[in-house]
Parts: sequence; structure tokens; C-alpha cells
Amino acid sequence: MICNINFLSTPSTAVLERLLYRSKATNTLGSLHLFNMLSEARAKNARMGITGHLLYTEEVFVQCIEGTPEAVESLWKSLKRDHRHYDLELLARGPQETRRFGDWTMAFSSYPSLNRFNMPGFFSVEKEGMSAEAERCAQADI
Repeated sequence: MICNINFLSTPSTAVLERLLYRSKATNTLGSLHLFNMLSEARAKNARMGITGHLLYTEEVFVQCIEGTPEAVESLWKSLKRDHRHYDLELLARGPQETRRFGDWTMAFSSYPSLNRFNMPGFFSVEKEGMSAEAERCAQADI
């Protein structure tokens, strides 16, 4: 499983784009489903040069993806067709000079009870607040 990768070495002349969206899960997801979904997403993102963060709480996803404009657009089109979620809402999209999640093809934040498989890149959130990674995702200064 590929999850921790360093894209911080992207040349400074490369154009990067960040996209932030929110959606609702089609079904309540358990830890095994989330683990499998993350494993697939991380492998795909590594092939595409995408980094980012996924927050999952109360059957709602908030995801930040970053990469080249072409890679971000390709993944966005794929996400809009994904049956695992609906009501996608684009929150922010625009060019960026640096990656916020250059170490992760997909960091992940959710409730501790969903981390039964000790997922690398898992950042715990509590009902009262967010993880530091989720806070970084929420900073949509695009």
C-alpha cells in the first residue's frame, strides 16, 4: 500500500492546483470499507501525482486534493461519477505554489473508532473538534 510519498520535491516552476469539496456518503462506512477505499485512492493518487487529505465524519466527506491542474481535473471528473457519495459541493479551487499534503497521497481524519486497521496517515478527530490535518484542509485560502 502506497500512502506516504514525498511530492515536496515538485519543481518550483510546476503549476499546482488545489481543490476542496464536500459530499455525503451514500452509505454509512465502516472501518474495513474505509481502509479498502483509502488503499485504492492512495495507489491511484500516487500514479497521478495527487496529494491530499480526506475527512470523514457523520457520513460527510470533506476532501482536499492537490496536484497538476490536469491531474486534479481528471480526479475531479472521476469523483463526480463515484457512486459512494452524492451532493458534491465544490468549496474552493485554484492555483497554489506549494502542497499542503506533500507527504501524503491521501491523509485521512475521522473518529478513532474507525481506525481498527492502524491506517498510516490516520489523524484522529473528536466530536468537539478536528485534527491538525483536518484544520489544514479547512484552510481554503485558494
